[in-house]
Amino acid sequence: MKLYRTSRSAVAEHEGRCYPIEGRSFDSLVCDEDLFDALQKIVSGKPPLGDLDAADLQAPIGNQEVWAAGVTYFRSRSARIEESKGGGDFYDRVYSAERPELFFKSMPHKVIGPFGKVKIRSDASWSVPEPELALLISPRAEIVGYTIGNDMSSRDIEGLNPLYLPQAKVYDASCGLGPGVLVQKEPISRSTAIQMDIVRNGEVSFTGTTCLTELKRELQTLVDYLFRDHTFLHGCYLLTGTGIVPPDAFTLQAQDEVRISIDGIGTLINTVA
Repeated sequence: MKLYRTSRSAVAEHEGRCYPIEGRSFDSLVCDEDLFDALQKIVSGKPPLGDLDAADLQAPIGNQEVWAAGVTYFRSRSARIEESKGGGDFYDRVYSAERPELFFKSMPHKVIGPFGKVKIRSDASWSVPEPELALLISPRAEIVGYTIGNDMSSRDIEGLNPLYLPQAKVYDASCGLGPGVLVQKEPISRSTAIQMDIVRNGEVSFTGTTCLTELKRELQTLVDYLFRDHTFLHGCYLLTGTGIVPPDAFTLQAQDEVRISIDGIGTLINTVA
């Protein structure tokens, strides 16, 4: 089952058929006691509307804040140490520590949806997309769905000093989400693959893959830490870190197309403004 958000309403997709969800906001669905059961009731009692119009898709978000976890893959740990020019033993320490790195990423009105334009900072010289599994979490700290996240990052800014991380990570159009939310009873498989392709001038200039088996931390553990002394009335999103990092010589350019695919969820496509 998948949950989408369009300019008109939320839409549930089941077995290739789409069903409009009328009279329910995205926030109310996230806060439902059982989102999967709620969607099942909707699709069992309504006729399908036909094909989903991809051009009408919005970011699958209501009033949810977006947070992120860092250094959850060994590849990310290594990249952070390299970009800090050897001065980043703290990245090695947080990778091994019990407490994960968690940081605020975006307010909902700054999140970019499918086919939208993400941005690179005007004062950065080394920028990359970070493809991540994003968790949709209810106010009760329960993982109720999964989507694709694009954590746009300025590696040169963070590399200068780790205290610059909010500037490297948090700015207008620095977060992409979509295309829809995978909602299922069972947890997402650890064998799930993530792939990113960056297309420049019609050709793939970078491609990379990873798998959730490479994710060091348990998903629910990340959620539990995020919800410590923290209340999310509408639920929230949590990006779970990246295991795909382009080489140091690579930086994004305007008009690059970023394609992130996750098994069972789909493909999030964004263009760099």
